[in-house]
Amino acid sequence: MLLLSDLALSRRLERTEASANAHFVEARARALPASRAQWIEVAGAYAMFDGVQSPCTQTFGLGLFQMPMAEDMDRIEEFFRDRHAPILHEVSPLADPAVLPLLSGRGYRPVELTTVMFLPIADWAATGTPNAQVKVRAIAENEREIWADTSAAGWSESAEIADMIKDLGRVIAAAEGNVPFLAELDGEPIATGNLAIHEGVALFAGASTIPASRRHGAQQALLEHRFQYARQAGCDLAMMCTAPGSASQRNAERQGFRIAYTRIKWGWSLKDPYLGS
Repeated sequence: MLLLSDLALSRRLERTEASANAHFVEARARALPASRAQWIEVAGAYAMFDGVQSPCTQTFGLGLFQMPMAEDMDRIEEFFRDRHAPILHEVSPLADPAVLPLLSGRGYRPVELTTVMFLPIADWAATGTPNAQVKVRAIAENEREIWADTSAAGWSESAEIADMIKDLGRVIAAAEGNVPFLAELDGEPIATGNLAIHEGVALFAGASTIPASRRHGAQQALLEHRFQYARQAGCDLAMMCTAPGSASQRNAERQGFRIAYTRIKWGWSLKDPYLGS
C-alpha cells in the first residue's frame, strides 16, 4: 500500500497522538482534580496541562489544521502561564510555514526533535519466530496497578525515572481509548506495551521490559499481538514516535515502519522561567 508523507497523513498522525494525550489528561483530572489537569483546543491545536514536569504538558498540531493568529497564541500562552508551566509546542514540518517565523518572533527556539513513523497495517508482516513461552494479553481493569508496576520496573536502573513512569503508567492504564498489554513469562509479568486507537490509527507506545527479563522476545511478542488487535479493531495505519537515530527507531524500521517526518519541539529561550530545564 503506497502512502505518501503529506499533509493528510500528518494530520491523522498528529491528531491520534494529541487525542491519546488528551484522554490521558482527562484521566488525570478524574483521578486527581486538584492537579488542574486540563486540555483546550485553540486554532485546531490541542494545548494540555498535566503537571509542570509532565511530557504531556505542551501543544500538539499547532499550525497543522489552522494557522494561529496572535490572539490564539496569547490564549495558549496564558493557559500555561496560569499554571506556571513551561510553554512548549510540538510542530509538524507539514504545518503552515508561517508558524516558524511566528514562533521565532515570539521568542521560541527549537529544544527537541522527534521522529514520527508509520506503517500501513495491510503491509505489516510478522518477522522472526516469537518465543512460545512468552504470553501476551490485554490487561483486565483490576490489573492496572500491575501494569504500572511492570512498566516502572523496566526503568529500575533510575529510581527517579521509574517513579515517574509508575505515576504515568497508572494514568495510561486508566485513560479512555488505551489498551494496555502485558507480556508474561512462566506466569510472571515481564514487559508492557500500550495501544491507543483514534479514527483508524493505532499508536504504539508504553514499551518497557524488566531488565532481568530482556532478550526473551517480549517486545516482539507485544508488537505482534498489538498489530493483530489493531487489525481486528479496523485500523488501517500504525504509528510510533521515537528519538531520531535511537535503538527504538532502528527496531521500528526493522519491523517495516517508515519515517514520516522529524518533528520539532519549540520552547521559550532559556532566559525565560517558563521553559523547564
